[in-house]
Amino acid sequence: MTVFLQGFGVGAGLIVAIGAQNAFVLAQGARRNYPFQTAFVCSLSDALLILLGVAGLGGLLTLNPQLANGMTWFAVAFLLYYGWRAFRASLSGHSLEATAAAVPSRRQLLLTTLAFTFLNPHVYLDTIVLIGGLSGRLPETERLIFGIGAACASCLWFFGLSYGAGLLAPLFRKPLAWRCLDGLVCLTMWGIAWSLLRPVFA
Repeated sequence: MTVFLQGFGVGAGLIVAIGAQNAFVLAQGARRNYPFQTAFVCSLSDALLILLGVAGLGGLLTLNPQLANGMTWFAVAFLLYYGWRAFRASLSGHSLEATAAAVPSRRQLLLTTLAFTFLNPHVYLDTIVLIGGLSGRLPETERLIFGIGAACASCLWFFGLSYGAGLLAPLFRKPLAWRCLDGLVCLTMWGIAWSLLRPVFA
């Protein structure tokens, strides 16, 4: 359960941030434009990339301890930077307007959702490199649990955002809501970074 929660925390911290994909999902949900299909495609895409990271990169890192240590330090640096960026965002304040254009057909929705997912370079860094790299320090069975936790966080977020968009869209037009959310992301990222550093100083 601890490993699952760690994976869930990493996945939640990475996905819960303002970005083009989340803005798109929010807009389609607010417009009630195929909210299930939008959330399903995003969740399935994330789960696939996380699986590739956990199975491929995670297995590679177990065979190369030096590479695994290097990836852990890279992950710590990235998490600290990501948390710092969220901290700065929580101080500056901003809002999110659900202004993306409605997708008129299910086929165009699918293509647009896939484009928002796979044309975003950060998705590969988050899922294959970061999540896959973090899972590489775990035994094989725990790597899978870690990945399932991260995938569950992604699925919960996308479906919650898509179906809750009618309530979330007015809320996140207010800068205070994003300040609170960015603050939570900051604490999550820094907390996970500390959990990785703690064995070094033990």
